[in-house]
Amino acid sequence: MPKALRAPTSSSASDKRPALARAEILDKAARTRIEDELGAALKRRQATEPKVAGCARALAPLSAALRGSLGDLAQVMIRRSSFKRETYSAAVRSLADSDDRRLPTMLKSAFATDEAGGHAAFSAACFSRDPSLAQPLAKIAASRQSHLAFGAETARVVRGESNGSHLTQLAPMIKESHRLALCAELFVPLSRSAPVPKLVGPALGVLRGAERHLGRWLVLAEVAARAGDMDPVNEAASKADGGPSSSRAAWALVRWALTEGTTDGAAPPEMRPTVELIARLSDRPSADRDTTFLFRMARAGSTAVRPMLEALAKSTPLSDETAIRAALYLVRDHAREDLREGLVQAATTPRREELRGLAVAALWDVGNRDLARDLSADLMTSKHVSNVAWGAIVRAAASDRRAADSGRASGLRAGDPDSVRVPTLVNETRFRWIQWGWVE
Repeated sequence: MPKALRAPTSSSASDKRPALARAEILDKAARTRIEDELGAALKRRQATEPKVAGCARALAPLSAALRGSLGDLAQVMIRRSSFKRETYSAAVRSLADSDDRRLPTMLKSAFATDEAGGHAAFSAACFSRDPSLAQPLAKIAASRQSHLAFGAETARVVRGESNGSHLTQLAPMIKESHRLALCAELFVPLSRSAPVPKLVGPALGVLRGAERHLGRWLVLAEVAARAGDMDPVNEAASKADGGPSSSRAAWALVRWALTEGTTDGAAPPEMRPTVELIARLSDRPSADRDTTFLFRMARAGSTAVRPMLEALAKSTPLSDETAIRAALYLVRDHAREDLREGLVQAATTPRREELRGLAVAALWDVGNRDLARDLSADLMTSKHVSNVAWGAIVRAAASDRRAADSGRASGLRAGDPDSVRVPTLVNETRFRWIQWGWVE
């Protein structure tokens, strides 16, 4: 493994980064495993790289040492112009999340290349307030490559360095392939962040007008709506009430999603979702059959999702990641105690090794915390890096008395106000990063 990615084990290494050793929550065995995987990724791109990147992304907030290794990796990737690698994306995004002081220098180096660091660099710039990035972003925003100019100008608007008029001018020039990439790599992270300036609204309206995929339309609309632009909310309401009958259910859910968490936001519509409807509402391609929106409704306390959750969890033993997540919600929120044993079986059987880590984290979330803590020890040596990541997250939660004692972790019912406030380990973002390797 390259020295730049090796965990600090000597006095010279600790002297180089003195602050890292004092900010460690992550289990040392897990950190060493992730750093080894990152070192292997530098030597050769492997099929497991997306999951390695997702696990590193999920664990980076728990370890300053791991963030230091990600910074070393980012420098190498930028020097090689390897901007399409998942590990590069995970590295620069993690550094942006932690406001790492090395990030501005790295981004300026990336911006000076032909690809300007890719969309991940623009996304990281959105979350940095370093004034030294203003000039290189302005230069890229004047580029003849419209997708690069749009990414840089979006970062400038989010950072408060532009009034959005140039962004609106660039929006009609964005080709479909670039719009898809911008949505996944730039706007999905912004949809999870603090609200951005309302000045992005007109440009996002142009992109929505060209978007045929409802899930991606929703991502663009969420960024705009959270910024204070009511146009997407009004459009969704109009189509939910007066659009074609075949699409009214989908638009009703979109309207709810755009107002979720606001003071006037209503509960999810009590309509039974279908596999096709849920897939349409995902920001992923419909062929992925992504169930993100189903679990968004479940988290919000919708009782209408129970039949679909039960259909997903009916197999014995629980057959895949979606079945385990469905069982989690059914046990915790719908009193399906018979499925608790299914989670235990999934966490302990070696036949589906790739599911064990997720099942252990699910056991923590349904209240079997002592068992989850005990089972997490075995995950540290699993051949599946996702198991290592879930095990590390359980062990970190178990070592934090406040996390272990916060909230009620079982016995909640749909509609109970506490049911959406209980801290969970298997949240949507972690699941997408660790289990499926979707690094946004």
